[in-house]
Amino acid sequence: MSTVDYLRFNEINSSDFLPLLNSQKIRKHLIEHELFTIETLTAWMNSKIEVDATSGCRVRAIVFEGELAGWCGIQLEEGKYEIAIIIDDKFWGLGKKVFQDMMCWAKELDHDEVFIHFLHIRPDYKFLKKIARKVYGTELFSSKFTTYQLTVK
Repeated sequence: MSTVDYLRFNEINSSDFLPLLNSQKIRKHLIEHELFTIETLTAWMNSKIEVDATSGCRVRAIVFEGELAGWCGIQLEEGKYEIAIIIDDKFWGLGKKVFQDMMCWAKELDHDEVFIHFLHIRPDYKFLKKIARKVYGTELFSSKFTTYQLTVK
C-alpha cells in the first residue's frame, strides 16, 4: 500500500515547491497572488515554518511515493484554526486521506473546532456539509469564501 508522508518545510527543497505553487490549476482555487519567484517562495516557506512553530498549528509538505504532492496545515487565522489542503491535481485522490489525518492532528492539538475556507467559485462539498456544524459565507483578504465549521471529535 502506498503511503503519504508529512514533512516539515525545512525538509523540502524550495525549488520543488515552485512549479506546484505556480500551477495554474492550483492558483485558480486560491486567493489571487503574483507568481512565486525563488525569493518570494523562500519567504513564504519561512512564514509557514513560523506558523508551524506556533502553538496549536501544524504545517507540512505532503509527499506521496517520494514526490511532492502539495502542502497542508492547521493555521491560526483571525483567531480561528483553519485547515488548508493544497494538492497538485494529479494527486487529488489523496485529499480524503489528508483531511482525515488533519482531523486527527486537530484532535491531538486539542482543538474543539476547525474551519475550512473554499473560494466561493468552488462547488459545495457534500461530505463536508454533512459533517459541518455550520456552513456560511465569509470574506477574508478581500475574497469571498464558503466556510465549513467542523467540530473536532
